[in-house]
Amino acid sequence: MVKDNAKIQMITSLDEDFLPAPAAEALPVEPLDQIARFSMEELESMARLPFNDMYDRLRACVREADVDDESRHRAAMALEEINCKIVVAHGDDLVDAPRELADLHAALLQLMTALYIKSDRIDLARRAAARALTILSRTHKRRDEPFLLILAAILLDVAELHAISRQYKQAEREIEKSIKLLGRLASADPDRYAPAHALVTSAATAVYRNRVRQADMLAAYHETTQNYLSEVNNGVDSAFDRLIEALFTEGKALAEMGRHREAITYFTRALKYHKRLHSTVDMTQLAMSIELGKSLLQAKSTRDKGIHLLNTLLHIATRLKAAAEHRDIVNILAATGSRQLDILDIWYKVFPR
Repeated sequence: MVKDNAKIQMITSLDEDFLPAPAAEALPVEPLDQIARFSMEELESMARLPFNDMYDRLRACVREADVDDESRHRAAMALEEINCKIVVAHGDDLVDAPRELADLHAALLQLMTALYIKSDRIDLARRAAARALTILSRTHKRRDEPFLLILAAILLDVAELHAISRQYKQAEREIEKSIKLLGRLASADPDRYAPAHALVTSAATAVYRNRVRQADMLAAYHETTQNYLSEVNNGVDSAFDRLIEALFTEGKALAEMGRHREAITYFTRALKYHKRLHSTVDMTQLAMSIELGKSLLQAKSTRDKGIHLLNTLLHIATRLKAAAEHRDIVNILAATGSRQLDILDIWYKVFPR
């Protein structure tokens, strides 16, 4: 089988060169746990500071915590505590909150996203990113500096999330939008934003290179699949297992590229051949079926089939004592039911060009 073990080298909005550090004479940088003890009145006062001062202050706090997993965890908990105070005071939608406070809330979520990525806590990063984009979407026609900066930063981080899962086409879309936003900011304040614009432009090259390589790998997978299919058609029984693996691998590659309808075809074929060799459901069939269910969820016409399949697989996972797979299915269904993460894939329909 052809293996693709390359790792993309990406950046997040916490990168040292993304924004300049606050000047020594700037506002003091308190530890995040101290800010987390602020009263609501103190947080509202903080939100009324000039946005760049407030954002740089928070970002510096987060970067100071970006030294090890324990420090990152404490910092994330402090950020979450601050956000909880804002939500308790103004509700999840923040409809009655001043714009400055909503910007503070979105900035905190954006910084949490980057921090969770650095901690390799990808599910939490996705949730924080979706919450940040949802807040920004409520005033999606804004063109002011705070809005453009938060959106550019969160899209850079979402690009990293998609790159981690090898969804390079989506990552390319996000990083291109981030470049455009940073270019607009750099034209008004080159000293502050030109380095970020150059940094993200460089990262775009890596995303593009990996997307091209992914397409090349798909072509290689397809050739391998066709070779094993020919062997099976010529009566080589030993080729069945290799064909099943090839079909499944090609299906996963297609799914990563967002080509879910084609992926469904390959997962279905892999399962058909597997069932010829195995009369009972095993761990391999469970794994392939979960991937099929995930792709079925991506199309409106097959979404209900995906939900039904995954619910059926819950019982199979229990019978097989597949605790990790059972947990994955539960998480997939929970995310499907809430639809909270949908904005990570459809943000470009919300924010105008």
